[in-house]
Amino acid sequence: MAVHHAEPEEVVNLQPLGSALQHAKTTAIVKSKTFEAVRLIVHEGMNIADHQVDGPIMLHCLEGHVKLGLGESAVELCAHQWIYLEGGTMHSVTGIQDSSLLLTILFQ
Repeated sequence: MAVHHAEPEEVVNLQPLGSALQHAKTTAIVKSKTFEAVRLIVHEGMNIADHQVDGPIMLHCLEGHVKLGLGESAVELCAHQWIYLEGGTMHSVTGIQDSSLLLTILFQ
């Protein structure tokens, strides 16, 4: 089955998933020539190993709590917090609680 991607002018609901978060999976929202938006699900204890992407990224924590590893340092993101990373920044993501994030990647 094909994954639905939002069309221009389509409203997408990003409200917290609440109790459904426990069984949620990462889903693509939209992908174009200039950017990609993904609802990223990071469950408690899950680790997305160090990686980097070419373009700038933005992470908006919709619900939950994650640790964002940034080389020798780290920051924590909780619900309603947002962070921007320059393209090429090495980073990892670890779930402190079950979490849902809006990940936006800009292509250059």
